[in-house]
Amino acid sequence: MYYNKVEICGVNTSKLKTLTDEEKQELLKRTRQGDEDARKKLIDGNLRLVLSIIQRFTNRRENLDDLFQVGCIGLIKAIDNFNTELCVKFSTYAVPMIIGEVRRYLRDNNSIRVSRSVRDLAYRALQAKEKLQASLNSEPTVEQIAASLGEAPEAVAAAIDAIVEPMSLYDPVYSDGGDSIYVMDQISDTDNTDESWLEEIALKEALKTLSGRERDIINMRFFKGKTQMEIASEIGISQAQVSRLEKGALEHIRKQM
Repeated sequence: MYYNKVEICGVNTSKLKTLTDEEKQELLKRTRQGDEDARKKLIDGNLRLVLSIIQRFTNRRENLDDLFQVGCIGLIKAIDNFNTELCVKFSTYAVPMIIGEVRRYLRDNNSIRVSRSVRDLAYRALQAKEKLQASLNSEPTVEQIAASLGEAPEAVAAAIDAIVEPMSLYDPVYSDGGDSIYVMDQISDTDNTDESWLEEIALKEALKTLSGRERDIINMRFFKGKTQMEIASEIGISQAQVSRLEKGALEHIRKQM
Protein backbone atom coordinates (compact mmCIF):
# COMPACT_ATOMS: atom_id res chain seq x y z
CA MET A 1 0.00 0.00 0.00
CA TYR A 2 1.24 3.51 -0.84
CA TYR A 3 1.11 4.77 2.74
CA ASN A 4 3.25 1.91 3.96
CA LYS A 5 6.05 2.60 1.52
CA VAL A 6 9.58 2.61 2.89
CA GLU A 7 11.13 5.39 0.81
CA ILE A 8 9.80 8.92 1.30
CA CYS A 9 11.36 11.90 -0.48
CA GLY A 10 14.34 9.71 -1.32
CA VAL A 11 14.83 8.79 2.38
CA ASN A 12 14.83 5.13 3.40
CA THR A 13 12.61 5.33 6.48
CA SER A 14 13.67 1.88 7.66
CA LYS A 15 17.17 3.25 8.22
CA LEU A 16 16.35 6.52 9.94
CA LYS A 17 18.74 7.37 12.75
CA THR A 18 17.74 7.99 16.36
CA LEU A 19 19.53 10.18 18.89
CA THR A 20 19.73 9.89 22.66
CA ASP A 21 18.65 12.87 24.78
CA GLU A 22 22.31 13.55 25.57
CA GLU A 23 23.22 13.58 21.88
CA LYS A 24 20.34 15.92 21.11
CA GLN A 25 21.38 18.36 23.83
CA GLU A 26 24.99 18.38 22.63
CA LEU A 27 23.98 18.91 18.99
CA LEU A 28 21.52 21.66 19.99
CA LYS A 29 24.29 23.50 21.85
CA ARG A 30 26.65 23.20 18.90
CA THR A 31 23.87 24.35 16.56
CA ARG A 32 23.38 27.46 18.72
CA GLN A 33 27.08 28.17 18.19
CA GLY A 34 26.63 28.10 14.41
CA ASP A 35 27.79 24.54 13.75
CA GLU A 36 26.02 23.62 10.49
CA ASP A 37 27.22 20.01 10.64
CA ALA A 38 25.61 19.61 14.07
CA ARG A 39 22.40 21.16 12.74
CA LYS A 40 22.30 18.66 9.86
CA LYS A 41 22.89 15.73 12.23
CA LEU A 42 20.12 17.02 14.47
CA ILE A 43 17.70 17.17 11.54
CA ASP A 44 18.66 13.68 10.33
CA GLY A 45 18.37 12.30 13.86
CA ASN A 46 14.79 13.56 14.26
CA LEU A 47 13.30 12.49 10.92
CA ARG A 48 11.76 9.46 12.62
CA LEU A 49 9.83 11.90 14.86
CA VAL A 50 8.51 13.67 11.75
CA LEU A 51 7.48 10.33 10.24
CA SER A 52 5.62 9.34 13.42
CA ILE A 53 3.63 12.59 13.35
CA ILE A 54 2.66 12.70 9.67
CA GLN A 55 1.28 9.16 9.85
CA ARG A 56 -1.54 10.69 11.91
CA PHE A 57 -2.65 12.66 8.85
CA THR A 58 -2.58 9.92 6.21
CA ASN A 59 -6.34 9.34 6.47
CA ARG A 60 -6.74 12.57 4.49
CA ARG A 61 -5.12 10.81 1.51
CA GLU A 62 -2.58 13.58 1.09
CA ASN A 63 0.69 12.88 -0.70
CA LEU A 64 2.97 11.41 1.97
CA ASP A 65 6.10 12.90 0.41
CA ASP A 66 4.55 16.38 0.64
CA LEU A 67 3.51 15.86 4.27
CA PHE A 68 7.00 14.63 5.13
CA GLN A 69 8.62 17.70 3.59
CA VAL A 70 6.22 20.01 5.41
CA GLY A 71 6.90 18.16 8.66
CA CYS A 72 10.63 18.64 8.11
CA ILE A 73 10.05 22.40 7.80
CA GLY A 74 8.36 22.30 11.22
CA LEU A 75 11.29 20.30 12.59
CA ILE A 76 13.82 22.82 11.26
CA LYS A 77 11.83 25.70 12.79
CA ALA A 78 11.82 23.86 16.11
CA ILE A 79 15.59 23.33 15.96
CA ASP A 80 16.27 26.96 15.06
CA ASN A 81 13.98 28.34 17.79
CA PHE A 82 14.54 25.87 20.66
CA ASN A 83 15.86 27.41 23.87
CA THR A 84 18.45 25.05 25.33
CA GLU A 85 18.40 26.93 28.64
CA LEU A 86 14.87 25.82 29.47
CA CYS A 87 14.27 22.50 31.24
CA VAL A 88 12.17 21.12 28.38
CA LYS A 89 12.83 18.07 26.23
CA PHE A 90 13.34 18.91 22.57
CA SER A 91 10.59 16.52 21.43
CA THR A 92 8.10 18.26 23.76
CA TYR A 93 8.78 21.50 21.90
CA ALA A 94 9.17 20.01 18.42
CA VAL A 95 5.98 17.92 18.22
CA PRO A 96 3.53 20.89 18.38
CA MET A 97 5.72 22.81 15.90
CA ILE A 98 5.65 19.96 13.38
CA ILE A 99 1.90 19.36 13.87
CA GLY A 100 1.22 23.07 13.43
CA GLU A 101 3.18 23.21 10.19
CA VAL A 102 1.30 20.20 8.78
CA ARG A 103 -2.05 21.68 9.82
CA ARG A 104 -1.25 24.98 8.10
CA TYR A 105 -0.32 23.13 4.93
CA LEU A 106 -3.57 21.13 4.95
CA ARG A 107 -5.59 24.25 5.66
CA ASP A 108 -3.98 26.30 2.89
CA ASN A 109 -4.33 23.49 0.35
CA ASN A 110 -7.97 22.73 0.98
CA SER A 111 -9.76 22.36 -2.39
CA ILE A 112 -13.15 23.67 -1.19
CA ARG A 113 -12.86 27.41 -0.52
CA VAL A 114 -15.26 30.06 0.71
CA SER A 115 -14.02 33.64 0.76
CA ARG A 116 -12.87 34.98 4.10
CA SER A 117 -15.38 37.87 3.99
CA VAL A 118 -18.25 35.38 3.60
CA ARG A 119 -16.97 33.29 6.48
CA ASP A 120 -16.63 36.41 8.65
CA LEU A 121 -20.21 37.41 7.91
CA ALA A 122 -21.50 33.89 8.55
CA TYR A 123 -19.70 33.66 11.88
CA ARG A 124 -21.03 37.06 12.98
CA ALA A 125 -24.51 36.03 11.85
CA LEU A 126 -24.37 32.88 13.98
CA GLN A 127 -23.27 34.91 16.99
CA ALA A 128 -26.07 37.42 16.41
CA LYS A 129 -28.55 34.58 16.05
CA GLU A 130 -27.61 33.19 19.46
CA LYS A 131 -27.99 36.60 21.12
CA LEU A 132 -31.34 37.27 19.47
CA GLN A 133 -32.61 33.82 20.33
CA ALA A 134 -31.77 34.43 23.99
CA SER A 135 -33.48 37.82 24.08
CA LEU A 136 -36.53 36.89 21.97
CA ASN A 137 -36.97 33.37 23.37
CA SER A 138 -37.66 32.25 19.81
CA GLU A 139 -35.84 31.50 16.56
CA PRO A 140 -34.90 34.85 14.93
CA THR A 141 -35.56 35.39 11.24
CA VAL A 142 -32.86 36.15 8.69
CA GLU A 143 -34.25 39.70 8.48
CA GLN A 144 -33.84 40.19 12.23
CA ILE A 145 -30.29 38.84 12.14
CA ALA A 146 -29.42 41.04 9.17
CA ALA A 147 -30.92 44.13 10.86
CA SER A 148 -28.84 43.57 14.00
CA LEU A 149 -25.68 43.39 11.86
CA GLY A 150 -26.58 46.20 9.48
CA GLU A 151 -26.26 43.81 6.54
CA ALA A 152 -28.59 42.91 3.67
CA PRO A 153 -30.77 39.85 4.42
CA GLU A 154 -29.72 38.27 1.11
CA ALA A 155 -26.03 38.52 2.01
CA VAL A 156 -26.61 37.03 5.47
CA ALA A 157 -28.66 34.15 4.07
CA ALA A 158 -26.00 33.41 1.42
CA ALA A 159 -23.20 33.47 4.00
CA ILE A 160 -25.00 31.06 6.32
CA ASP A 161 -25.76 28.73 3.41
CA ALA A 162 -22.09 28.82 2.36
CA ILE A 163 -20.90 27.30 5.63
CA VAL A 164 -23.67 24.73 5.91
CA GLU A 165 -21.79 22.55 3.42
CA PRO A 166 -19.18 20.19 4.90
CA MET A 167 -16.00 22.07 5.79
CA SER A 168 -12.50 20.94 6.57
CA LEU A 169 -11.44 21.11 10.19
CA TYR A 170 -8.62 23.34 8.97
CA ASP A 171 -10.82 25.97 7.28
CA PRO A 172 -10.87 29.46 8.83
CA VAL A 173 -14.39 30.56 9.83
CA TYR A 174 -13.66 33.99 11.31
CA SER A 175 -10.94 36.63 11.27
CA ASP A 176 -10.90 39.93 13.12
CA GLY A 177 -7.67 41.46 11.88
CA GLY A 178 -5.54 38.99 13.81
CA ASP A 179 -5.24 35.24 13.98
CA SER A 180 -8.10 33.39 12.35
CA ILE A 181 -10.43 31.01 14.16
CA TYR A 182 -10.72 27.60 12.54
CA VAL A 183 -13.45 24.99 12.65
CA MET A 184 -11.25 22.68 14.72
CA ASP A 185 -10.88 25.48 17.31
CA GLN A 186 -14.63 25.29 17.95
CA ILE A 187 -14.73 21.59 18.79
CA SER A 188 -12.89 19.39 21.24
CA ASP A 189 -11.40 15.92 21.07
CA THR A 190 -10.38 14.43 24.40
CA ASP A 191 -9.02 11.24 22.80
CA ASN A 192 -6.58 12.57 20.19
CA THR A 193 -4.85 15.54 21.77
CA ASP A 194 -1.34 16.77 20.99
CA GLU A 195 -0.36 15.57 24.46
CA SER A 196 -1.58 12.03 23.79
CA TRP A 197 0.30 11.99 20.48
CA LEU A 198 3.46 13.10 22.22
CA GLU A 199 3.06 10.43 24.92
CA GLU A 200 2.54 7.71 22.32
CA ILE A 201 5.59 8.82 20.34
CA ALA A 202 7.67 8.99 23.54
CA LEU A 203 6.52 5.47 24.50
CA LYS A 204 7.46 4.05 21.09
CA GLU A 205 10.90 5.64 21.32
CA ALA A 206 11.38 4.32 24.87
CA LEU A 207 10.42 0.77 23.83
CA LYS A 208 13.12 0.84 21.15
CA THR A 209 15.78 1.27 23.86
CA LEU A 210 14.84 -2.01 25.60
CA SER A 211 16.56 -5.31 24.95
CA GLY A 212 14.81 -7.75 22.65
CA ARG A 213 13.62 -9.96 25.52
CA GLU A 214 12.39 -6.98 27.58
CA ARG A 215 10.50 -5.63 24.59
CA ASP A 216 8.88 -9.04 23.98
CA ILE A 217 7.79 -9.30 27.62
CA ILE A 218 6.27 -5.81 27.65
CA ASN A 219 4.51 -6.50 24.36
CA MET A 220 3.02 -9.79 25.55
CA ARG A 221 2.19 -8.47 29.02
CA PHE A 222 0.56 -5.12 28.20
CA PHE A 223 -0.38 -5.26 24.52
CA LYS A 224 -1.45 -8.91 24.27
CA GLY A 225 -2.79 -9.22 27.84
CA LYS A 226 -0.84 -12.35 28.81
CA THR A 227 -0.03 -13.28 32.42
CA GLN A 228 3.52 -13.61 33.71
CA MET A 229 3.06 -17.38 33.97
CA GLU A 230 1.93 -17.59 30.32
CA ILE A 231 4.92 -15.51 29.22
CA ALA A 232 7.31 -17.61 31.28
CA SER A 233 5.99 -20.79 29.68
CA GLU A 234 6.19 -19.32 26.18
CA ILE A 235 9.78 -18.01 26.32
CA GLY A 236 11.16 -20.73 28.62
CA ILE A 237 12.13 -18.87 31.80
CA SER A 238 10.72 -18.73 35.34
CA GLN A 239 7.84 -16.50 36.39
CA ALA A 240 10.21 -14.76 38.82
CA GLN A 241 12.58 -13.90 35.96
CA VAL A 242 9.67 -12.52 33.93
CA SER A 243 8.60 -10.38 36.89
CA ARG A 244 12.13 -9.05 37.38
CA LEU A 245 12.60 -8.25 33.68
CA GLU A 246 9.17 -6.61 33.50
CA LYS A 247 9.89 -4.35 36.49
CA GLY A 248 13.29 -3.40 35.10
CA ALA A 249 11.83 -2.62 31.67
CA LEU A 250 9.05 -0.47 33.14
CA GLU A 251 11.52 1.49 35.23
CA HIS A 252 13.71 2.03 32.17
CA ILE A 253 10.68 3.27 30.18
CA ARG A 254 9.74 5.71 32.97
CA LYS A 255 13.24 7.18 32.94
CA GLN A 256 13.24 7.50 29.17
CA MET A 257 9.88 9.29 29.17
